[in-house]
Amino acid sequence: MLPIISLYIHIPFCKHRCAYCDFNTYAGQENLIPAYIQAVIAEIEQVARLQTYPFEIGSIFFGGGTPTYIPVKGLQDILNTCRRVFDVLKECEISIEANPGTVSKESLRELRQTGFNRISLGMQSANINELRLLEREHDPFSVIQAVEWARLAGFDNLNLDLIFGIPGQTMTTWQQSLQLALGLKPEHLSLYALTIEHGTPFKKWLERGLIDLPDDDLAADQYEYACQVLDEANYEHYEISNWALKRGGNSLACRHNLQYWRYLPYIGIGAGAHGFLQNHRTVNVRGIKAYITRVMSEVGMPPPASSAAEQVVELDLWTRMQERMMVGLRLLEEGVDEFSFNQQFGFKMEEVFGRQISLLMGMGLLEWSEKRNSRHLRLTRQAWLLANRVFREFIGLPQPSVIQEQRHSTTTRVP
Repeated sequence: MLPIISLYIHIPFCKHRCAYCDFNTYAGQENLIPAYIQAVIAEIEQVARLQTYPFEIGSIFFGGGTPTYIPVKGLQDILNTCRRVFDVLKECEISIEANPGTVSKESLRELRQTGFNRISLGMQSANINELRLLEREHDPFSVIQAVEWARLAGFDNLNLDLIFGIPGQTMTTWQQSLQLALGLKPEHLSLYALTIEHGTPFKKWLERGLIDLPDDDLAADQYEYACQVLDEANYEHYEISNWALKRGGNSLACRHNLQYWRYLPYIGIGAGAHGFLQNHRTVNVRGIKAYITRVMSEVGMPPPASSAAEQVVELDLWTRMQERMMVGLRLLEEGVDEFSFNQQFGFKMEEVFGRQISLLMGMGLLEWSEKRNSRHLRLTRQAWLLANRVFREFIGLPQPSVIQEQRHSTTTRVP
């Protein structure tokens, strides 16, 4: 069985950059779209040539930015290139993010015919005042219409994004947003607490006293409300911020994001995209013009990176172990599988993280669960709102002596 790798493709263009957004996105650079599409195609071809072992693509995710802001023909050309140069599984999950204000009945039909089989709509809120504060360029009716059009186009795997903890948001408006989202019957929901990031209009407004800091206690209550309501609606809470229905006994959890949380390899394509391949972290240059220039001039970078990369870092064993714990513990039911951890790294979890696990279990924040004849370390229910406190215990740690000792014994052993 060949390894399964995921493919992330970043489309950084937006009609308007939202007030809270700190992603690598740009408005007003539409003239660069044709050249950017060609550069993305060229980078995909470069990456395919660099790989030295066979694998299959299990998921493709077009994120942004607003991928649906560029012509469908461009998205089609990119996707066709992926199919041409990679071995894409027949059942590959192919997702696209969309702003409800940038889709039409026709564009959604064309996307579905092109091969996209999962769509994620940035609903964010059902309250017009909250949408205006966020500087979203759609209204609640646009969300309802976009969902209807997506269903008519044949999308039967649909996600809605919502934000809680918005300045001025009340429990009542949050409940109304969540209830409207549930009424649209999405297969998946992603609920994110607003964070005010440096360099955003929200940060400047906060500093000038134009908005208040989000109320952490209210945000916690909003999260707890969502957990209860979505559980009653039979959504599986499989990751801290994500819920999914089941179909035919199978979860509709986002397979692409599961690849990240299970610390499995993925390729990052596009301006500012990150990748994780062959134990290397790759980071592409962020600017659109710089990205196009680097790709088209085929600047030499060490494998497995393309010429778009400005950073290629080989991650040592201890760094990978720590990152595995941080991302894996986001999975609420699955957590980090003891057997898989041992197979991946050659050490038992308690052998290298014994002190951290003991401490957090003593605080009631971690627990062991039995699943499929293997133990899984996972967050307790009370830790869901304290997850960052748990993650901090597994990052930036000094390397345990047991790792150095095993390396020494391995390198000095005489066959």
